Order: sequence, then C-alpha cells, then structure tokens
Amino acid sequence: MSEDEVLSPAPNALPATSGPLKTVTVGATQYTLLGTAHVSRESADDVDALLATGEFDAVAIELCAARHHSMTQPDAMGEQDLFQVFKQGKAGMVAASLALGAFQQRIAEQSGIQPGAEMRAAVEQSERLKLPLLLIDRDVGTTLKRVYHSVPWWQRFGLLSGLLGSVLSRQKISSEDIEKLKEGDVLEATFSEFAAESEALYTPLIRERDRYMALRLAETAPPGRYRHVLVVIGAGHLQGTGEHLDAPLPQAPAEERETLEATPAPSKIWKALPWVVSALVLIGFAIGFSRNTDLGWQLVSEWFLINGVLSAGATIIALAHPVTVLATFVAAPLTSLNPTIGAGFVAAGVELYMRRPKVRDFATLRHDVTQLKGWWKNRVSRTLLVFLFATLGSAAGTWIAGFRIAGALFGGEA
Repeated sequence: MSEDEVLSPAPNALPATSGPLKTVTVGATQYTLLGTAHVSRESADDVDALLATGEFDAVAIELCAARHHSMTQPDAMGEQDLFQVFKQGKAGMVAASLALGAFQQRIAEQSGIQPGAEMRAAVEQSERLKLPLLLIDRDVGTTLKRVYHSVPWWQRFGLLSGLLGSVLSRQKISSEDIEKLKEGDVLEATFSEFAAESEALYTPLIRERDRYMALRLAETAPPGRYRHVLVVIGAGHLQGTGEHLDAPLPQAPAEERETLEATPAPSKIWKALPWVVSALVLIGFAIGFSRNTDLGWQLVSEWFLINGVLSAGATIIALAHPVTVLATFVAAPLTSLNPTIGAGFVAAGVELYMRRPKVRDFATLRHDVTQLKGWWKNRVSRTLLVFLFATLGSAAGTWIAGFRIAGALFGGEA
C-alpha cells in the first residue's frame, strides 16, 4: 500500500485542532486521523469543526457495535433477557460492563465531562450530515477476553480484583486518572497500572487494537471507496494506527482481522477438571461406604453441608430472596456433581422468579451501579451478584469439601 504522509497541520485548510492530526493518503483516499482526549470538551469541538468544513465523505470512530449501541441506546440493558444472559454464560461480562459504565458515570459527575463526548459528537454529526459511520474498534467483550487470557491463571484474580476495586471505589477520581483518560478510553485507564508493566496486557489492550483499527479501515474504507475519511481515535492510538496505515496492509484484511477477534479455547485440562473432580468425589463416597456405612454417610453429609452453606451464605451476602437462599442450599451440592449446570444459574433463576426486575430497575440501572450499595438495591444488578456469589460459594465449597473427603479417607481422621 503506497502512502503519502503529511503531519499536522493537515492539507485542504482544515481548521486548527486541540488534538494531533495525522493524514495518510493511499491511492485516491485520504485518511485524516484525529487524536482525541476521551475526557475533553475540546475534542468534541474538534470533531464538530472538522466535519463542518464539508471536506469529509465518511467518518470512522473508535467504537465497536456494542459500545455504539450502548451510547445510542442507553437503556439497552432493559431489552436483554436476563435468563438468557445467565444461560449463555455472559453474566460476568455484563457485570464488568456495568462496572466500567459506573466508572465512566463517576468521571462525568466529578469532572462535569461525559467520557466519549467526541465519539458522541461524531455519531450525531455523521447522522445529521448523512455521512457513512464506520465502527472500527474491536468488540469490548473480545478485548476483555483476550486481556484475561493473556495473563497466567494465577494473576487473573489480582487483575479482576484490581478492575472491580478501581471502578467500585467511592474515592474521588484523581487528576492523574483523568489525565490517563485523555490518552485512552475507560477500558485502557482501568488497566493502565497493569498494562504499563506488562507486555502481556499491553499487546491485547493497545497494540492489537491499533492493528485492528487499521485493518477495519482497509476493510470498510479501502482506497477509492471514499474521498476523505475522518478517523476519530484516542490520542494514544494515533501513532500506532497511523503507522499501520502507512505500511502495506494485506489484500484480504478480513482474514487477519478475524485472527484478532479469536479468543483462546479453554484447554482440555480445564474443560475436563470439573468432571474429574465430580468423579473423585463420587469415588470418595464409594470408598467411604465400602469401609464403613457411618463413614460414608458422614462424607455425604459433610459434602452437602459445606457446599450448601457456603453457596447459600454467599447468596445471603447478595441479599437474595429467602427462597433463593434455600434453593441454593439444596441445589449447590447437587450441581457441583453435575458440571452441565451451575449453582449460580439455579440461584439466579429462582431470584428472577421471586423478584422479577421492574421497568424502573432497568431505567435506573446505570445510575444505581455508580454506588456500591446500588448494586444491592437494584434488582437487575442484585441478580447478577446472586449469580456470581453463588458460583464462587459453590466453587469454594467444592474444593473445601473435596479436601475434607480426601483427608477423612487418607489422612487418618474424619
């Protein structure tokens, strides 16, 4: 791909901007990359000013379809079938998205600036001017999954706890955090402390997305399709994305783009582990009964009590309905022996039946989750907590009870 790069100021008498501009010309198409600050009114003004010139016949923005839908349809959560969210294993992703949204709302409340105002301006102006709008960023869920899989399993708990701690903390957001958002989006700011010291995180969070956005431009706005494309991206992506556009890109960009969308499949060991644990527990019961009937019943009762109490106790922490707590107590020991269904799924299903979210719960969801107590107040977010806590309680109960059984059988004491 040939290129003719011109650094800011851009040609064609474009107005001066607060953010950096980089223009790359490829064949008959000119790409003007505007580096924006995601917490800045000036960046939104830059977008308005550039599009007001009439120089552009297409607009590309650093959003994926999911984030674009969330921005243009803020009440979209109310359209989701929560039961299907749990059934499809998306509860954790929805909870993470809500937490990130809460962090974003806190920034807006404390700074008076809504993060992503420049993206909103690009969406609104492209609609008003009837210009094609190109969504070039990778799906936020895919990025989160690739970030998660990029670190060793023993570091993932620290990563997740750091994420939840940063977005749920009620401390005032520091000026340093605001400055980080001027280089990247909420996702990048949240992981910046980890990414700065970890190549494994920096690659899926920054470097891969630079490449992905360049590939999406080559795919959706190839040379000759449009005359002049305005590309609105965070300033932290300007150099990397621009360099990829400068260099020759593949003739079939979709093929490489799909490789950057792939998430590693669970290893066979991790997929088999729940079945192995279940088999070992059942074998432990059989050995116990073969030695002594009382020992066998003791092992069974301890399995049910430890698993049931920990799972039910976790749902109590989530302020679940009493019927949900009872159902979880009964179901957890059984679901722990059947990896095809989890205690969290049962708990969430009962909670939805007993306390079906109302319209106002969906309407106030985005505001409620900005406060820690709001996660327990709102029926939607509380059901997510019931699912997550019951799952964690059951997992803890399975391992604790499993070691208890092993100790009773081979450690010489019950």
